[in-house]
This record gives sequence, structure tokens and C-alpha cells, in this order.
Amino acid sequence: MWRKLATRALAFVIPVLSACGAQAPGEAPRVAHRAVPVSNPAPAARPAIPASPAPVPATPLVVFLGDSLTAGLGLDENQAYPALLERQLREEGKAVRVVNAGVSGDTTAGGLARIGWILGQHPDLVVVGLGANDGLRGLPIAEVETNLREIIRRSREAGARVLLLGMRLPPNYGPYAEQFTALYPKLAKELNVPLVPFLLDKVGGIRSLNQADGIHPTAMGQEIVAKNVRPYLEEMLEEKGAAKRATAGAG
Repeated sequence: MWRKLATRALAFVIPVLSACGAQAPGEAPRVAHRAVPVSNPAPAARPAIPASPAPVPATPLVVFLGDSLTAGLGLDENQAYPALLERQLREEGKAVRVVNAGVSGDTTAGGLARIGWILGQHPDLVVVGLGANDGLRGLPIAEVETNLREIIRRSREAGARVLLLGMRLPPNYGPYAEQFTALYPKLAKELNVPLVPFLLDKVGGIRSLNQADGIHPTAMGQEIVAKNVRPYLEEMLEEKGAAKRATAGAG
């Protein structure tokens, strides 16, 4: 009898405990969860976004594509005119990076073969100082012209501006020397590229400013060569900087 009463009481208590959220004897523990309406979820906290730093203008890269006159044959590389120009511009607070890609004995064909590597550096300016060895070897003017045109075309296509350095030959080369000399202003005009009329102006043919071979400038001669190139290079760098500022302002 008592066993029957106990069974009836337990049957009554278990539903009451369940309805109140209590745990019935022998039942696994339950964790209470508060329902959140799906239609109005709690907003997730957004991470703080740091302020963007002011853009820093990239330092323009200038690559000098040339032969032994550019490489500074017989001198330390820091005495060649590309290194002199970089140092002079930096001393005036003008940021610039220079790569001297001068190779002794190089021709316009050699420069064209190397232009892919040059453009792989993503230069802002390419200074083309080639052709002297072509002329001294008497290579066809048409061949020199074709190579220079292609170097300029590919450089521009890659987004670089071009500065062309004019070359000349000794007068004893006769009519060929005249045709060779005239090629550089012709290309500059037709392709609309800046031209240094003669790289070795006030240096070529002056014994005291050239090494024993009479062709390659001494350290003092390289300083004059740097002066010949500098105003053209500075103007192009200023134009490049002005174009970047204008683009940034428009954005």
C-alpha cells in the first residue's frame, strides 16, 4: 500500500518540477538558454578602423641605358655621370634612385636585347645613351635607327619616359658622320622625346678631359658630362612630379 502511494506521489511531482524548469531525479543536466528573436539580432561589434597614413610619394627611378661612356670605363662607378647626377640631386633634396645600366662595348642592338630587364625594374625614366659603338664600327644608319626606335617604343609602352642622348662621330668619318649625327635630332623630333644634343659637349676631343685612349672621359670630364645631362633630367623629373600631384589631386 505504501509503495503504491509513493509511486502516485512521484508521478505527481515530476511534471511539476518539469514545468518549473527544475531537474527531475535521474534526468541529465540541462543548460538554460535565453531566446533571441531572429528578426532583431543583437548588432555585432565593429572593429575599429585605423586611420590611413598619408600617402608617401614613390622615389622616381631613373635607369641609364648606355655603353662605356655611361658605365665610366677606367673609373670607379661613383665617378661616372649617372652616380654624379644622383648625388647632386640628392644633395639638393631631390629624391631619386639611379641604376647605371651602362655596358662597355654595347651597341643599340645590345641595348635592345637588354631592354626587357631594364623595364622589369619599372623605371620612371629611361636615359638612352647608345649608338657611339655602332657609329665607330660603321654599322648601317637604318639599323641604328630601327634599334633606337624600338627601345623608345618599348620604354614608353611600359610607362617610362625617355631622354635621348645625342652622339657624334669624328669628322674623318665623312658623310657617314653627318648622317649619324643627324639621326638623333630626327628621332627626337619624330618621336617627341627630349634630346641632349651631344653627350660629350665640351669634353669630346679635349685631351686633358679624356683618358689616354682619347675617347673615354676622365673623372673631371665625367663631371662636365653630368652638367650636360642635368638640366634635361631635372626638367623631366619635375614634370613627372607635377603629373603625379595633378593625378593625386584629381583623385
